[in-house]
Amino acid sequence: MYTTDQYEGMLAETIPLHGYNGDVINAYFARPLGAGPFPGVVLVHHMPGWDEWYREAAHRFAYHGYLALSPNLYFRAGHGTVEDVAARVRGQGGVPDDQAVGDIAGAMRYLKSLAYSNGKVGVFGTCSGGRHAYLAACKVKGFNAVIDCWGGRVVMGVDELTPNQPVAPVDLTPDLSCPVLGLFGNEDSSPTPAQVDRHEQVLIEQGKEYEFQRYPGAGHGFFYYQRPATYRAEQAIDGWKKIWAFLEKNLCAR
Repeated sequence: MYTTDQYEGMLAETIPLHGYNGDVINAYFARPLGAGPFPGVVLVHHMPGWDEWYREAAHRFAYHGYLALSPNLYFRAGHGTVEDVAARVRGQGGVPDDQAVGDIAGAMRYLKSLAYSNGKVGVFGTCSGGRHAYLAACKVKGFNAVIDCWGGRVVMGVDELTPNQPVAPVDLTPDLSCPVLGLFGNEDSSPTPAQVDRHEQVLIEQGKEYEFQRYPGAGHGFFYYQRPATYRAEQAIDGWKKIWAFLEKNLCAR
């Protein structure tokens, strides 16, 4: 509970991070100042790239008391504007799944290694980052919570598989070892409501702990205030409330 007499401070900076195959990539790290211990969250960016929205999201998580680390999954594609780098990655068919998972796992290990960590780490992602977050939570042990915000291509047909994306993340659900929160818009086309239905069915069949929230009147990217055509204030406000409640339960409770 925030009171007006308490000390507040935050540090945010770009840091080096050991990711997939031991590669050193860059990452954006925001954390509250103080002794802690603090829970951590890995923020997995979307296909538009490692962009300003994810910097601001890192600040938001840190403000709420989390160690927020966002690895640059596009590091190996070179540097330049966010748009140029994302275009190169898109032209390559996206980053390989194993590479993305390796970078996310490296971020988790970094957070858990910090003296001011409480030892619990969640993973959060939107759009393609939601897919990568869910994939990582299925393939890597050690996450305590996963938040998938409108992650497309979690449910995939055989004809949609590619060399970079050789498996549908939903098929790895038996290996999921932490609770999942999913936020979706009913007007989205990736994932469609039918794909969200399928994802939920598999979670139920596998006996996984989950919470799905589907929002009428919202489509893809309804958190993105910088996109007036897709931003939905009411749904976004409620979605963030659900995120904080979910993380409080799974990362902060003793």
